Amino acid sequence: MSSSRRYHRPAFRDPAVLEEMGEGSDPIAELHAAHETAAVLVHAGHATDDPAVTARLVALVDEIGLPTLADLWAGRPARSLPGALWRLYVLREWVQGDPDGAAREYAAGVRFTEPNHAVAGVEPPGPEEIKRVADAILRGAFTGDVAIAFERAAAFCHVVSSGRADLADGRAGVLQAVRLQDMARDLAACAALWRSGDLA
Repeated sequence: MSSSRRYHRPAFRDPAVLEEMGEGSDPIAELHAAHETAAVLVHAGHATDDPAVTARLVALVDEIGLPTLADLWAGRPARSLPGALWRLYVLREWVQGDPDGAAREYAAGVRFTEPNHAVAGVEPPGPEEIKRVADAILRGAFTGDVAIAFERAAAFCHVVSSGRADLADGRAGVLQAVRLQDMARDLAACAALWRSGDLA
């Protein structure tokens, strides 16, 4: 290492400067808020038997909007609780917005990955069934075994990814399929981390 290399202390910027840069005014507070809100939502879901509360949790994006949730959770690591919940909501939002496309890609992927199809539980793979399962997966994170919800979401992503790759008409579609495979692997890892008590 060159002896001429100089080291500097980290710069601490004024919150107003951070805001002008497009960053939050307190990154540490935002980090804590992301993880705390994710934990609170999961706890709230498991602490009640009220179907209305569960329905509100599942439809949270309908109430506050996806951009608001993105501001809170999208920047967190994929293998964290807020990162995993963010992906469940994104999946649900996509399926709700394009059930025909989701069903088409899912149906095309079934023959390549039967075990994942069995775990995801979309039968038959039609638009209404796809929407029902996307809701059920998210609901499971609040009412059932969180790890199983992540595993079902991972399996769902694997099937859709296989179908998307099969139907792809160009490089863009293949790249989207690869990104969906990455999401599936992250969700499966989150399931294992949840079971070991290491998902935060």
